[in-house]
Amino acid sequence: MSGNLAEVLHLDGGSGFDLSAWVAWLKTQLIEDWRPGEWDGGTLLFTGDFDSPRTNSWHCVVDTCSSVSRSRYGMCTGCRKTFKQSTLSEAEFEATYRPEVNRVYSHLDTCTVERDGKRCQREYSTTGLCRPHHTGWIKASRTRKLLFNGTREEWIRDIAVPYERFPRCLIVGCLLERVTLDGGLCRIHTRRWRMHQESVDGSADFEKWLAHEPPYLSMRQFSLVPLSELVRLEVLYAIQQRDLRVANLDPATIRLALARLEGVPNLVTVAPEDVVPSDLRQRNIRTVIRDLAWMVGQGRDRFMGIEPTDKLVWDMKAVGYESPTRRAGKASNRARLVDFSVIAQPWLREAVMEWARSTRPDTKRFRTHLAACTVASTVLGRLPGGGIDPSKVRFAEMTLVTDDMRQLTRADGVTPMGSKGRRDHQAALYTILDFGRSAGLLDTLHGTFARHSAHRIVVEESNEDEIGKAIPESVIRQLDAQLDRFGQDYCYRGYDENVIEAMFQTVYQVLRDTGRRPREVVSLKRGCLEFEGNDCFLVWNNYKGKRHGRRLPITKETAAVIQTWGGRRDGLVVPPGSVPYLFPAITDLGRFAHMETNSLSRALRQWVDSFEEIHSEGTGRDGRPIPFERSKIFPYAFRHSYAQRHADAGVPIDVLKELMDHKSADTTARYYKVSLKRKQEAVKTMRLHVVDRHGQPAPMASNKAYEMRSVAVPFGGCVEPSNVKAGGHACPIRFQCAGCGFYRPDPSYLAAIEDQIRDLKADKETALAMGTDEYVVRNLQDQIDSFKKVAKNMHEQIDQLPDEEREELMESVAVLRKSRAARGRMLPLTVINRREASA
Repeated sequence: MSGNLAEVLHLDGGSGFDLSAWVAWLKTQLIEDWRPGEWDGGTLLFTGDFDSPRTNSWHCVVDTCSSVSRSRYGMCTGCRKTFKQSTLSEAEFEATYRPEVNRVYSHLDTCTVERDGKRCQREYSTTGLCRPHHTGWIKASRTRKLLFNGTREEWIRDIAVPYERFPRCLIVGCLLERVTLDGGLCRIHTRRWRMHQESVDGSADFEKWLAHEPPYLSMRQFSLVPLSELVRLEVLYAIQQRDLRVANLDPATIRLALARLEGVPNLVTVAPEDVVPSDLRQRNIRTVIRDLAWMVGQGRDRFMGIEPTDKLVWDMKAVGYESPTRRAGKASNRARLVDFSVIAQPWLREAVMEWARSTRPDTKRFRTHLAACTVASTVLGRLPGGGIDPSKVRFAEMTLVTDDMRQLTRADGVTPMGSKGRRDHQAALYTILDFGRSAGLLDTLHGTFARHSAHRIVVEESNEDEIGKAIPESVIRQLDAQLDRFGQDYCYRGYDENVIEAMFQTVYQVLRDTGRRPREVVSLKRGCLEFEGNDCFLVWNNYKGKRHGRRLPITKETAAVIQTWGGRRDGLVVPPGSVPYLFPAITDLGRFAHMETNSLSRALRQWVDSFEEIHSEGTGRDGRPIPFERSKIFPYAFRHSYAQRHADAGVPIDVLKELMDHKSADTTARYYKVSLKRKQEAVKTMRLHVVDRHGQPAPMASNKAYEMRSVAVPFGGCVEPSNVKAGGHACPIRFQCAGCGFYRPDPSYLAAIEDQIRDLKADKETALAMGTDEYVVRNLQDQIDSFKKVAKNMHEQIDQLPDEEREELMESVAVLRKSRAARGRMLPLTVINRREASA
């Protein structure tokens, strides 16, 4: 930069902003040793390092290609275009394709002419020769009969004389040699200078053009030379500050963005809308330009001594509070600006602002405290005086604030907020008041405007609907049937399509079979399996309960799934931070070094939405299954399914508590309450549809009568007193239910009855083939007829029900069948051979 720049820029056209002081300040803020090996301050040239994890610059994956790729494991533009036109697989193409070397813009080597140990120093151009030697060989070959009669190799060895190197091009950073010894430019810049002269009708200033002409740039390079001298300083400052925020640096995008800044006098006094045209369609370029302008704007505030937290409206990006969920370098979906003017009372506003300045909370905690103070401000604003005088704000006002806290809703403004959320907001307000008093900011606030036992928000028991969000087993079987589609077409940058599918399918199976929380699954370590004899254990971390190194018994089938993926995982090239993890992250720049739960949720949603249909357990009036609501299928729901599956099967509560790693048995007991509640509702519905052995209605008077006055037998209920007393093991007529007056079937036994009809028909055919006596065959046929009559009557009764009642009845059928199937046996710890079971 020229030494008189500060004098030239003294004041910017009456704007009142001292540009000379701004220049001096920028120079003091630049990082001298920024990006060593990539940034060259002398030539103002950045060249991305292929091995840097923070630079988007990678070698093309084609073995013999030296070009740059925009993705870590991708092809360059030329190879990708050729690959799409070929019939080879990607692996075959990468191993066999030989791209043509670009010798027009790249200095690869020197000429191959050598004599007496001295080699020609000029640039390698064509067929191993520099341009003068190539031209000389052409002339010699055309006149070889007169002057030279040897081969090309003999001409190089015996005739050609090595030349000295041409000087480098005058353009700063250009590595190519000049066209001639007395020339100043290389072949590329000679052509560019001629084009520039033509564009200005020959009136071009060579020295001015020379000062702002960049060298030829590859995809991993950008240059600040084309910019004005002030903008060079501003952009370099902005890029360095952006780099400190752990944003990945993409040279190709920055180069395109800088092209839009050519001719701009400065960024500090120019309006952002003038820097970023509204018609600019390239979103990534627009984002980079706005980001650079924003960084310069923040620098201007610092130059003027203004801190981001001194303003009434805070820019959360400038404040720099860490988000507990947002990935580094990724923009938050929340509003970036926070306006404290919504808090009308100065004393409360200053207290929450000073609390935020002093404690620097994460964004989630900050917004909770701000929202709590906003609620209090709104309530006080409705009162006479508006709560402006803190000495007049007392116990009664806190009571009104608490009443509004108890009525808080979620973001949609309709759904009531849970008791935990409301209590968190109330506690946040108390935190601000306590901080303000201790800091001396609220000395005049009345002492009764504080926490009191009368203002307690009651903790509500966890909603059983939350516990009951288990995905039905029939739905899980449908998901399993199309497991090979999970992960298809999902973008997980840097990994092969087959690897992505295998990884997500493994995550799903572990999630389904172990009942762990999504984060506990995606964060599994590579050595997460332990074996003791014939037993397999999964080693996992309970982050919610802060209990790490937990051990869960799993089946060999689940362990085999993990081992199979582990074998493929060992052969992957992953970001350095992901090396210890079973399911690697996309990049080291994320909050976590393993796969993020957001990626799992998006992949699962994409997979589930691709299903043509998913059926629930109930059926409609036409007898066809009712569609299942797809929004109920999400990663955490598989944990509910795991727990509910065991609870429905009668697994002891203390066993399930250990499997779920619950701290309190009360949490585990809720799954049993849901199971019992669903069973009671099912019985309430089913008792009205009991029939006798002739298929005629014989409803039970109550749930108690259904469960205590009858006992389950293979094909229905039995009300014979002695058999009921013996628990269904003392039938006087050896379970000839079809001919018994005490037989009481209901629709939940329809499947068993129809199975029995088929078995009886098979027995009848066997009896006929064996030539048994007629009474045996007749007995079998009578039973068949009786059971068919019962089944027919029940089907007719079901068909006559309204749609809602039929759906309710079929759901009750599923619940009672599952309950009876689980009675008297222990469910396996994980589900095995699901596909075989569903076949």
